[in-house]
Amino acid sequence: MQKESAYWLAWSKIPGVGPILLKRVWQQFNSLETAWNASATELGQVEGIGAKLLNTIKQKRSQINPSNLLQQHLQKNPQFWTPNHDNYPRLLLEIPSPPPLLYYQGQVDLLENHGQTPLVGIVGTRYPTEHGRRWTRKIAIALVKHGFTVVSGMAAGIDGVAHQACLEAGGRTIAVLGTGVDMVYPRHHKQLHQRLQKEGLILSEYAAGTPGDRRHFPARNRIIAGLSRAVLVMEAPEKSGALITARYANEFCRDVYTLPNSPDVVQARGCLKLIHHGAEMIVTEDELLEMLGAIPQLDQPQQLSLFEVEKKESLPQLEPDLLKIFQAISNEVTPFDIIVEKAGLPTAQVSGGLLQLELQGLITQLPGMRYQKT
Repeated sequence: MQKESAYWLAWSKIPGVGPILLKRVWQQFNSLETAWNASATELGQVEGIGAKLLNTIKQKRSQINPSNLLQQHLQKNPQFWTPNHDNYPRLLLEIPSPPPLLYYQGQVDLLENHGQTPLVGIVGTRYPTEHGRRWTRKIAIALVKHGFTVVSGMAAGIDGVAHQACLEAGGRTIAVLGTGVDMVYPRHHKQLHQRLQKEGLILSEYAAGTPGDRRHFPARNRIIAGLSRAVLVMEAPEKSGALITARYANEFCRDVYTLPNSPDVVQARGCLKLIHHGAEMIVTEDELLEMLGAIPQLDQPQQLSLFEVEKKESLPQLEPDLLKIFQAISNEVTPFDIIVEKAGLPTAQVSGGLLQLELQGLITQLPGMRYQKT
């Protein structure tokens, strides 16, 4: 596994190969070591790799020794996961742009990584009102007392309030940074950073020593949305970065909830726009918990008896294209985009086919546009 991680690190050093393209390479070859040794013709079959990028890849591969690179990297970055790792967060694997390297510091809870403990994102403005602060504290405490883990970005304002409230209530919270995990940003969160190391978890896609950069924070927001089963926007003006997180949540088929307030309050205007576009309103803690409680746990991989395997492998009588769609769903939960890719059919046809299969009782749809055979 460490050998494969060396190739994730090596690929991440190639200019022009970002998280989205790297996921495509991984899906094409099933191994980044295999992809590293692939010919230009084979690599050129990956969508997004053209002649110019092929030349860059060829040049960089001749300069990088993945094994040596990993050993050097581990000296300053001993703790990180790559998507091939068993403990890489499962929900992040669903998104189109999972971080090739996810650095961590603090206390790891594998139930969170494997999707058995539900994670909920709380985000908002750096300049909240007292109303926003009070409700963020109330909601964060209610969530952790009911077994949820709260994810936020350790920014000033709503993020900091959410993390502090979780820790004070004795609950779990995860901070996703736009810096290296060892960097404190903003500086007044030094004590919070120290406490998160002891009682929570800090994550980042940036290596140790990476300082704050405003370009990093929008990218960081996709990780918050990707990790979370639902995202709560507590307060956000019309141009708040929290709205970027909400947009990612919508793209990733996560539920979005938001706290209403008067249009006269600048910090509420972004929230009101979210409500206008379909976000659920947070009215009471109990009502929110009831709605969140409807989100099922991710299924655990199961050991099947020979009889059960034979039963699952007994295919129903379906027309050819519908059978392709059915066979594209593995015995575990399968995201929609993977089904489309495996079936090799147009997206609209796959969507319609999944509905037919669901009506026939052959599959079930789970939150986040994920499907499972029944």
